[in-house]
Amino acid sequence: MAPKIILVDDDQNILTSVSMALEAEGFEVTTYPDGSAALDGFDVNQPDLAVLDIKMPRMDGMELLRRLRAKYDFPVIFLTSKDDEIDEMLGLKMGADDYITKPFSQRLLIERIKTILRRVDAVRKIGQKSGSEKEDDDGVLIRGRLKLDPIRHICEWDGNDVRLTVTEFLILEALGHRPGHVKSRDQLMDIAYNDDVYVDDRTIDSHIKRLRKKFRKVDVEFDGIETLYGVGYRYSES
Repeated sequence: MAPKIILVDDDQNILTSVSMALEAEGFEVTTYPDGSAALDGFDVNQPDLAVLDIKMPRMDGMELLRRLRAKYDFPVIFLTSKDDEIDEMLGLKMGADDYITKPFSQRLLIERIKTILRRVDAVRKIGQKSGSEKEDDDGVLIRGRLKLDPIRHICEWDGNDVRLTVTEFLILEALGHRPGHVKSRDQLMDIAYNDDVYVDDRTIDSHIKRLRKKFRKVDVEFDGIETLYGVGYRYSES
């Protein structure tokens, strides 16, 4: 069966264009113009994933997510009209799985949806296995005080949870696989974004800045991500 996506946004142009793009990829899409209209729809049409605009009339995306998390645990991606770190952090703490800033590439949104759904599917499959199989197959990456569980999308530093977006997780995972080895911005862009999605190379710098800030909220002395000016970034276990 086609994965079900619910898209909630007060911009009719976004509802039309994004739903057409998703349907072309084989998704079943239902759209709503605001959170209030969508709330009842979730009860009769629970999706595999929801895409919610943050800034909406009647009921914004934050309030809608709060109400949804009281009953459902399906993944959610936020659309935000500006690069607002407060919105991002609050949304992730409330249970959003990722966020994308407007204006956005439809291809990027589709790739993020596919990535999250693959991880949800992998978690379900692991849940059906025996305990010994879980230990062998879960692919947890441990580098010093860093623990990354790519299937469950869990990141911990010294046992403290660090909430990351999908993009941030992919970048950190790439650096953590080979501590001490430098990865250029271009290499990290190839890892974090699909080949046909254009992003400026300074976008990686912004992600690295956010990663450091999130880790320093749980460890003010965090210095695990090093910058080699003019070259790229590397993860250090020391």
